[in-house]
Amino acid sequence: MIQLIVFLPLLAAIVAGFGNRAIGNVPAKLVTTAALFASCLLSWPIFIGFLSGTSTATVAPLLDFIHSGDMNVAWSLRVDALTAVMLVVVTSVSALVHLYSWGYMDEDPDQPRFFAYLSLFTFAMLMLVTANNLVQMFFGWEGVGLASYLLIGFWFRKPSASAAAIKAFVVNRVGDLGFMLGIFGTFLVFGTVSIPEILAAAPGMAGSTLGFLGYRFDTMTVLCLLLFVGAMGKSAQLGLHTWLPDAMEGPTPVSALIHAATMVTAGVFMVCRLSPMFEMSPVALTVVTSVGAATCLFAATCGLVQTDIKRVIAYSTCSQLGYMFFAAGVGAYGAAMFHLFTHAFFKALLFLGAGSVIHAMHHEQDMRYYGGLRKKIPVTFWAMMAGTLAITGVGIPGIFGNTAIGFAGFHSKDAIIEASWAAGQPGVWFVGVLVALLTSFYSWRVMFLTFWGKPRWAASEHIQHALHDAHGHDHGDAHHVDGHHANPAQAEDAGHAPHGHHDAQHAPAEGDGGYHPHESPLPMLIPLIVLSVGAVLAGFVFHGFFIEPTAGEEFWKGALAFREHLMHEMHGVPLLIKLSATIAMLLGLLTAWYAYIKAPTFPAKVVEQFGVLYDFLLHKWYFDELYDLIFVRPAFAIGRFLWHRGDEKTINRFGPDGATWVVQIGSRVANRFQTGYLYTYAFVMLIGLTAAVTWAIGL
Repeated sequence: MIQLIVFLPLLAAIVAGFGNRAIGNVPAKLVTTAALFASCLLSWPIFIGFLSGTSTATVAPLLDFIHSGDMNVAWSLRVDALTAVMLVVVTSVSALVHLYSWGYMDEDPDQPRFFAYLSLFTFAMLMLVTANNLVQMFFGWEGVGLASYLLIGFWFRKPSASAAAIKAFVVNRVGDLGFMLGIFGTFLVFGTVSIPEILAAAPGMAGSTLGFLGYRFDTMTVLCLLLFVGAMGKSAQLGLHTWLPDAMEGPTPVSALIHAATMVTAGVFMVCRLSPMFEMSPVALTVVTSVGAATCLFAATCGLVQTDIKRVIAYSTCSQLGYMFFAAGVGAYGAAMFHLFTHAFFKALLFLGAGSVIHAMHHEQDMRYYGGLRKKIPVTFWAMMAGTLAITGVGIPGIFGNTAIGFAGFHSKDAIIEASWAAGQPGVWFVGVLVALLTSFYSWRVMFLTFWGKPRWAASEHIQHALHDAHGHDHGDAHHVDGHHANPAQAEDAGHAPHGHHDAQHAPAEGDGGYHPHESPLPMLIPLIVLSVGAVLAGFVFHGFFIEPTAGEEFWKGALAFREHLMHEMHGVPLLIKLSATIAMLLGLLTAWYAYIKAPTFPAKVVEQFGVLYDFLLHKWYFDELYDLIFVRPAFAIGRFLWHRGDEKTINRFGPDGATWVVQIGSRVANRFQTGYLYTYAFVMLIGLTAAVTWAIGL
């Protein structure tokens, strides 16, 4: 069964990719979508088996891969509770994204290639989560990196998409270098890359030291920090986060699949998989906690001021990943995986819902040009409402012994916040509560700007293009992407620039301009409905298995380091701590309501009063500008110097160009002796003979 789950997407990717237009759009979509739904249907029984306690961890061998000295790498598929969680997350979201893409990419001429890339990504992600050794995990790790590059740059004729794909690839290479060094170091220390063997031997390495960069360091700290660098790159943590917002240049289904539910969670999965190693290094756990909390806060502040609906959700993803990491850092690995599980449903729902809004608004992504859409696209509205209630953590806390009831994010995010307090990390707890408030504000800001208020569609360039097109007018290349007529998927990414900087200072005039938004087709709505169910119920139904002390220990069965005592303490935190996230959520909701419904001029006043801070957040803390100054420009300068001074004026001058010059000069000299007259040649021969005789007599 596990072999089918993993290799069906690969088979589908091969058929769709190599068949391409020869087999046509519909067969390519049928093959890939059917393969993913088959993998999904096979994954859920495995997950349910671990929930019920009837399944045990197994390893399915495939083939021997590497035998080199002491290194023996066998290709095998590991299935335990941790793998089972990732299987249902990856296959469920991927299957629904495939179905959603039937409607979203319907007019794209390169559909077989797109669906092949989606399936290839899913195969690589499944290889990553079923890895039984670090080399196999690295194979999947690099596979998802390749697939993300292909999908982000799917519309490769658009410069911004190609640039975003390259940026994602390069930034991830930095993280992957750390991951590789961590794998090398782990093999050096343990003599194996087998994950079970490494985790079994990890406690014996506590207190040992390792020579690194000329100094002696704690062995497990060095290894864990190197591995965590890889997690930072893949999961877009602060410092290596800059690729994630730009990755929104890819089609919206790509954003939902890769940058919300699956690939960006690979780093969290890796830390939880290797959690027994991290447990041996308090320093590494402190670093994981600090980076996660910093990322959580940084991304939330950036999300406050973005006007592109997809970028708001992208920064939200970055922030939620920070929650997962600081949960792992304080030792609540079960809570980290629980939030990963619930987040997959509601964040994929929000991304796909945003895609449905963009589809309805003829590719307009600026929320300032929305408004009043809740009655025009009701299914999308209620789906995004479910996602918003989930991500903001709406629910009734379990106080006085009652069972907590709420949406998915309420159970998982509140568990992380409570765990940080129970672990004796009040500073991290404060960051978690503050970010809960910011998350509530920017999430409801999206809802209020998009679905409430009067229509502001008339000022949108995209809407005006749509109206002109409807009347048969031609706008030339502005309506074309990749050389094809703009469609709901392509024109979304047609290089649309914001129409101003400030949130409300440049608010467009109200009016619908005669445009009538339309609900998305059924293939796009079905995934929204299914994911809505997950956003509503996933937390309440499954929280006991992930984080309850006894049930959690029984469910995980050693798949990760489960601190049962921390889970006990987490449920016994003071009442105010239990209510803190809910209070923060309500404050964020009320603030957003006041700013965008009650007093719509309020944001402009805030921007005017705090213009410097607003610009700082709008420019994402100037990380891109700083990296451009520190890394990009010097790299280009060095490259130009080596090109002109080193290559052209040194290597070429004294190498091939110099040799060519010598040959040319020699040819000109030799050419002077080629007169064509016999007596000239006889004279030269006589001189040569005389010289030879003179040399012989001299001997």
